[in-house]
Amino acid sequence: MLIRIDPASPQPLYEQLADQVRTAVVRGEVVSGERLPAARDLATSLDVNQHTVLHAYQLLRDEGFVELRRGRGAVVTARAVEHYAPLRAALDAVRREAGRLGLPLSAAAAMLTAEEPR
Repeated sequence: MLIRIDPASPQPLYEQLADQVRTAVVRGEVVSGERLPAARDLATSLDVNQHTVLHAYQLLRDEGFVELRRGRGAVVTARAVEHYAPLRAALDAVRREAGRLGLPLSAAAAMLTAEEPR
């Protein structure tokens, strides 16, 4: 799993980190029981404060994505992987349908984020 952050983004760094882990879970890039990088190592590689990474990991723990285990670090939970499997399948279906229609994925993404008409 490759994690990238944008220091110029208005979104806090810890939220960017958490979003990337969530996305990796939904995409199936990480599996149940997989360990995330140690907070210290990830902080060093991203050139951020270790507490930023720990904040992201704590947020993910609170959401049920990871378990924080002393000595083992952050471990992806089975619940997170299983819980988001239907979403991954739905997104795959959207990708296929967009391709069939010749619709760019950016347009499909815009449709997902647009508010529904009332």
